[in-house]
Amino acid sequence: MAKQEAAVIVSGAERQYQATWVKKVFRQKYLFLMISPAVLLTVLFHYVPLFGWLIAFKNYQVGINLWKAPWIGLQQFKMFFMESTDYIYLIRNTLVMNLSVIFLNLTVALVFAILLNEVRQKWFKKIIQTVSFFPFFVSWVIVYAIIHALLGSSTGAINVSLIKLGILEQGINVLGDKAYSWLLVIFVQGWKYLGYNAVIYIAAITSISSEQYEAADMDGAGRFKKIWHITVPNLMPTFIILLILNIGWVLNSDFDLFYLFTNPTNWETMEVLDMYIYKFGLKLGNFSYATAVGIIKTIVSLIVVIAANQLSKKMTGKSLL
Repeated sequence: MAKQEAAVIVSGAERQYQATWVKKVFRQKYLFLMISPAVLLTVLFHYVPLFGWLIAFKNYQVGINLWKAPWIGLQQFKMFFMESTDYIYLIRNTLVMNLSVIFLNLTVALVFAILLNEVRQKWFKKIIQTVSFFPFFVSWVIVYAIIHALLGSSTGAINVSLIKLGILEQGINVLGDKAYSWLLVIFVQGWKYLGYNAVIYIAAITSISSEQYEAADMDGAGRFKKIWHITVPNLMPTFIILLILNIGWVLNSDFDLFYLFTNPTNWETMEVLDMYIYKFGLKLGNFSYATAVGIIKTIVSLIVVIAANQLSKKMTGKSLL
């Protein structure tokens, strides 16, 4: 009897919970209706295409019915890791550039936002913020044209000026020399995304309670101490969340950037996984191999996000979930 009564109580609690949940959903039906187009587009363009992963396990060729293509299992995955050494320089280039970009971008943007917040002239602050945010809206084609106009080995404005001043005998081939590839990518991406990342930090700064700064003033704290003991600690949760979100893209690269800046003389240090997938998939028509590499990249990215989230939760108590 006791067990039956307990079962009745549990079932009653479950029904009450379900009823409450339904009421909450119905009460917020307009909010769910508003986000439904975004959810539909996400499912349509991000989850439905996952069925295409089947190509990696079949010897697929254009014009052949996917379901009738021969099954080859993990052959393409074995080819990438065992029969080819491409993964060595691909993973090296991808990780070095993307990790450097993530950490430097977030750190520099954090410092920039703090310094910008200390500017007392509002009109000057708005100008700086607008100028720093503008590159985010510039396409990579325009960015490449600007970099080429400035750093071109023979016609670039900087090289030409240095040669005329007698500082250089000949222009430095920044766009073609593989020794400069990583620094170039890190610099260009940092310049482009500085304003965007800074806006997130500035929004976080505005949410800091003014009472903390007033208490610090009463204790006689200077500007630097208030930044170090109030602003920075309050920005750390935002930094951690941005780091976790960005770390999931550690194997994804700005395709437009690498497509434009990669050339026959620097491909060894510029070719990343996305360019490799493009080369084998669209240029060489080996869709099965390209899909297999894409699957590897996605799975590793997912593992990295989960690991970073769990590590952050244990070390700082901050996480996405």
